[in-house]
Amino acid sequence: MARLHDAIDQTLRDWIAAQHVFFVATAPSGPDGHVNLSPKGYDTFRVLDDHTVAYLDLTGSGVETIAHLRDNARITFMFCAFEGKPQILRLFGRGEAVLPEDGRFADLAAAFPAVPGVRAVVRCEVDRVQTSCGFAVPFMAYESERETLSDWAARKGPDGIDTYQADKNARSIDGLPGMVP
Repeated sequence: MARLHDAIDQTLRDWIAAQHVFFVATAPSGPDGHVNLSPKGYDTFRVLDDHTVAYLDLTGSGVETIAHLRDNARITFMFCAFEGKPQILRLFGRGEAVLPEDGRFADLAAAFPAVPGVRAVVRCEVDRVQTSCGFAVPFMAYESERETLSDWAARKGPDGIDTYQADKNARSIDGLPGMVP
């Protein structure tokens, strides 16, 4: 049932753009750390070319993805069709968190709408593109985005976000460095 693709072709690009949620999975090196799986929403995912993707990483309660990427760069994205034809897409690759102080950040961030609380742009070189059936994924109707995170970040403002990141995003749950200069 699984099918490998040579690249992220236009059909997959269009399908990705129609999805309202995606998932990001990372893990630290070694056998003892915690695997992280995070759902993502808003208009925060872009296909940059046939083998490169990026997403806008927003400030949140944890910093696992950034910490794991600093540790070993492994990352997997998963998309599921909740409407229409059943399908699951997984993009496997090596990623990095491009922080605002990085000279590449502004160009990467320009591909996305302005959202308060941006922490990084996660960029990934995809080395495996795989679809599978998704026959067991339920139908779910999309209503709207939750504005809770963007409203929270807007209320905090840039200085409040910086303080929050320094306090809550400095290290992962396994003690790996997260938001560090």
